Amino acid sequence: MAPAYTRRVTEPAASSSLPATASGSTAALQTHLPAPLPALSPTETRVLGVLAEKQRTVPDSYPLTLNALVAGCNQKTSRNPLMELGDTEVQAALDSLKRYTLASESSGGRVSRYEHNLERRLRIPSQSAILLTVLMLRGPQTPGELRIACERMHSFADISSVEAFLDELAARPAGALVVKLARLPGARESRWMHLLGGAPIEPSGVDAASGATSGMWAGGAAEASLGEVAALKLNVMRLEAELAQLKALTTRICSELGIDPQTDSRGERAASD
Repeated sequence: MAPAYTRRVTEPAASSSLPATASGSTAALQTHLPAPLPALSPTETRVLGVLAEKQRTVPDSYPLTLNALVAGCNQKTSRNPLMELGDTEVQAALDSLKRYTLASESSGGRVSRYEHNLERRLRIPSQSAILLTVLMLRGPQTPGELRIACERMHSFADISSVEAFLDELAARPAGALVVKLARLPGARESRWMHLLGGAPIEPSGVDAASGATSGMWAGGAAEASLGEVAALKLNVMRLEAELAQLKALTTRICSELGIDPQTDSRGERAASD
């Protein structure tokens, strides 16, 4: 029997009812709108996406331990971009998500476990949350790609059904959660990207004649800025740490052998640049 988990944080109560239409006073509508979220970092986005994915694909292991969450963040399949996150980075992202009430920590057994609160916090249906999950983990996708990628979590009837939920997310009264990118040259479908990490970079100084083409590539630049650049920075930090460890090891070995690490093999001091 799975252990019972005790929630450590208080989550906001789910709204008992949401307005069925956009009619009515603005004040009445605002009482049902969730508080706005700050833009999530690439690491926070990855952690939230993994929690939402694993809830549906491996329910027996959910809520997730920190080790399982790190493994899910760093897995080599169904991820774009690939990341190499450590325990400290994932734990920091979890702490932020808990402050945003997007995640919670539960206790049970010997380790803490973590779960997401995506649907309740954003007040969206499960189908929309699944689409956001795939976009968070795989980057911009066409409706056709989304339908295939979502199959393990939900079976959409057809592409039109996917597009209908995307349109709802884009027209969300509390703020759009997805945006339709300009179609790439030669592509049959436009791609969609999530906005949990902020709005895509818009081209500047583009005239009307070249705006359409430039906008397509602006979307591609935004993808890199939201995911790939962040992953590269993390890799650079990891490599710098490894280099510092190697330098320290080299210095220790030279000290034990009585060798000055600042001299070359002929005993001459290396010239500095």
